[in-house]
Amino acid sequence: MVIRTYPQGSPDEWESAGVGTSRSDPPGRPLSAVVLAAGHGTRMRSDRPKPLHRLCGRPMILHVLDALAELPIDRVVVVVGHRAEWVTKTLIEHAPPGLAIEFVEQAQQRGTGDAMAVALTGLPEEDDGDDGDVVVLPGDTPLLRPGTLAALVRTHRAQDDAATLLTAVLDDPTGYGRVVRGRDDAVAHVVEQGDATDEELEVREVNTSMYCFKRSVLAPSLRRLSPANAQGEYYLTDVVEVLYEAGHRVGSMVVEDTMEVAGVNDRAQLAVAEAELRDRINERWMRRGVTMWDPQTTYIDTDVTLATDVVLLPGVILQGACVVGEHAEIGPDTRLVDSVVGEGAIVAASVCRRSVIGPDARVGPFAVLAEGTEVPAGGVVGPAASDPGAPSR
Repeated sequence: MVIRTYPQGSPDEWESAGVGTSRSDPPGRPLSAVVLAAGHGTRMRSDRPKPLHRLCGRPMILHVLDALAELPIDRVVVVVGHRAEWVTKTLIEHAPPGLAIEFVEQAQQRGTGDAMAVALTGLPEEDDGDDGDVVVLPGDTPLLRPGTLAALVRTHRAQDDAATLLTAVLDDPTGYGRVVRGRDDAVAHVVEQGDATDEELEVREVNTSMYCFKRSVLAPSLRRLSPANAQGEYYLTDVVEVLYEAGHRVGSMVVEDTMEVAGVNDRAQLAVAEAELRDRINERWMRRGVTMWDPQTTYIDTDVTLATDVVLLPGVILQGACVVGEHAEIGPDTRLVDSVVGEGAIVAASVCRRSVIGPDARVGPFAVLAEGTEVPAGGVVGPAASDPGAPSR
């Protein structure tokens, strides 16, 4: 199935993202992306496909697509496999507008190299002399910032390398593929943990499984991969050595914030990623004029909209597509789900689901609004209705 829409954003916006219109970028050089999301994710111990586990109310693969949507991407190919129909349906319904998305299925899980070969079938044929670039990302890295992704593409194009790896330097690199350098400090190969020598295991620079390739070198390199490794799979990382041995230069860019490239493979890592993303969301809203008495106990989903001078007291949970108007006060200990709160309203110690609370209304404490409830402007619901000493607006 294919979704084709027209890219959004102006060239000025693309340039501010650091890619697409800078002088180091060849004019008209196309940029595509591949998101690898075919794995079972068995460590999640869930019937839900791993890419669809939620962070801040949004499936984590959509956070990856959100980052890509900030770049002038011609097309995104998503490689699906386990429960492909579920993943495809979710992305069709909720993917960022402006992305041209195509889905290809990896019927057998034979490694990331095989997944990449399958992905290439979803990209259009290249015109002669039109050598574009392909960004490759895993579907389980929801914390990657658009600016880092743009910097990776910019570095790749400025150095004119065949491939550029996004790498990280870790105090404990256990479990990650190590980056091994060769001549001129170029990347010679990436060795996976199970195949590394004792000397290679001492290397602290690791591969993050995020790349930018010249498209023209990908298909020939993938054809030279072999499953002769500890896992018996085709590793995409082996393309690095193929390119290096063929005389191409492979570069790298070290990410500054290693949290950005953290993968999510189990529920514990999901919780860590959720906490990081919530911190980012809270900081963004506070810088936009929202008061939080205790950000550590304030939980705001990605799709929530807050106006200026909103006050959030401790224990507030805003889920789904909540909208809160100016000067409204929410909390303490309040949960809103897909609800609208009007300007100047107060909602205290209450639970509201898919409700509409009018301007200057007061709800709670200890009120429960069922789905579809509408509180009129200035209305009062809960014990506050009989409390003559309660504050008013």
